[in-house]
Amino acid sequence: MRPYNLDDTITAIATPPGRGAIGVIKLSGELALPILKKIFKPAKKREHFESHRFYYGFIVDPNSGEKIDEVLVVYMKKPHSYTREDVVEIHGHSGYYNLRKILELVIREGARPAEPGEFTLRAFLNGRIDLSQAEAIEEIISAKSDRALQFALNILSGKLSEKINTLRQKLLHALAQVESAIDFPEEDIEIMNPPQLINFIRSEIIKEIEILIENYREGRIYREGINLVISGKPNVGKSSLMNALLREERAIVTPIPGTTRDFLEEEATIRGLPVKLIDTAGLRETEDPVEKIGVERALQKLKEADLVLFLVDAGESPKEEDFLLFEKVKNYPHLIVINKIDLSPNYVDKWRELFSPFEEDTILISVKENLNLDQLSQKIFDRITQERVQTTIEVAPNLRQKLALEKAKTHLEEAITELIKKEPLPEVVSLFLRDALNALTEIIGEVTTEDLLSEIFSKFCIGK
Repeated sequence: MRPYNLDDTITAIATPPGRGAIGVIKLSGELALPILKKIFKPAKKREHFESHRFYYGFIVDPNSGEKIDEVLVVYMKKPHSYTREDVVEIHGHSGYYNLRKILELVIREGARPAEPGEFTLRAFLNGRIDLSQAEAIEEIISAKSDRALQFALNILSGKLSEKINTLRQKLLHALAQVESAIDFPEEDIEIMNPPQLINFIRSEIIKEIEILIENYREGRIYREGINLVISGKPNVGKSSLMNALLREERAIVTPIPGTTRDFLEEEATIRGLPVKLIDTAGLRETEDPVEKIGVERALQKLKEADLVLFLVDAGESPKEEDFLLFEKVKNYPHLIVINKIDLSPNYVDKWRELFSPFEEDTILISVKENLNLDQLSQKIFDRITQERVQTTIEVAPNLRQKLALEKAKTHLEEAITELIKKEPLPEVVSLFLRDALNALTEIIGEVTTEDLLSEIFSKFCIGK
C-alpha cells in the first residue's frame, strides 16, 4: 500500500467482475463532485446536486461527446458518507467493458485508482470507525456462516469497542492509584494498596480479558470453519459419505478399491458450521507407487484435522489390519462411523466389540439408504463445539485482537508479580500497566503503526 495521502481523490469499481444487473464505480475525495459534473449529463439539466439523492442520466466523454452508459448517480456530501469525504457512486450496467471505460474516464479527469481497502482505510483515518470496526467490515464480506456474520455485525456496531474502552477506563483507574504513589511518596495515607489493587486487576480486568480470549475460539470455528477428514480403508464408503455431506456428486464412487488416490477437498456447511471436507485415499499397505503417495498424504491430513471420521464397513468382519489402522487414528480427535448397516448380514456387534476397550462411541449409518446422516451431522457439530462457552456470546475477537488481549494479560500479570513483593516499586507497576493499556489500545487502533495498517487493509478487496 502506498503512503497514506488523504488529498487524492480515489476511485474503483466496487462490484464484482462479470455480468450482472448493476455495476458501481465509487469515488471519494475533494474532486469527486467536480469529476461527476464533468462526465455526467443528467436527464434534466441542473447546476447543483443534493446530497444522498439519485439522479438519472448518461455518462458522457466530455472530449468526444460519446455516450458511455445510462446510469444513476448519487452524491454524498462530507462528513455524511462512508469515508467522511465527498463520495460519488455511479450505478451503471454491469459489464467489464463499459465499467472499465467509465473508470478510465474518471481517472483521466483527476482521480487515481484506489488501493485494496483504501476506502475503509479513509473511514478509519477520518475517525468514522475504529480499527476493530474496519476489520469487521472485511469479516462481513468473507463470512462463511450466519454466526460469523453476526459476530462481525456486532463488532461493526461497536460492541467490541465498548468492551475495550470499559477495560481501558478500569485500567486507567488502577494506573491513577499507582502514579499517585509515585507523585506523592511522602503522604501518610496509603494511596496504592497492593492487595486491593491486585484483586481489582484480577477480577475487573484480567477476568474480562480471559472471557474475550475464550470467545475467540468459538469465533474462529464459525469464521474459518474446521478441517473434517474422512479416513478409513479403501471401499468403506468415504467418497459416498463426502458426496452425501456435500449433497452433490463431487467425489468419484466405484466398487473398485483405491479409486481415490489423492485427497479431495470441498467446502460444506454442517449445522451452520463451515467445514472443509477432506476425502483421503484409503489407508492400506500397497505396492502401487501412486497409491502409496496418496496413503502418505492421507496420514499427513490426519495431523491437520480438527476432527477425523474413521469409517468402517459393517458388511465386513473386523480384521487385524483394521485395529492397526485405528491405532494410527485414535491419537487424533475422531469419531468412529460404522457404514453400510443396511447390509444383511452385518458385523455391527463385532465392530462395537473391537472398539469397546477404548470406550469409543460409535455412530451407525448407511450412506446408500440415507440412514442416520442427520444424527452424524449433529454428532460432528456437538463434538466440535462441546468445549465452547456455554453462554451466548456477542463478541468474538479475531486473531490480531486476541493476540493483543493476550499481550495485555501478560503485562497485567507482570504488574501483579511486582505488586505481591514486600516492597513493590510503583514505577515498575506503572510501566507494566501502561504496556497493558497500549496493548488494549492497539485493538481499536488509537495506537498503531503504518505497517500494521498496511497488513490489515491489504487483505480487503479493491473498492471497499
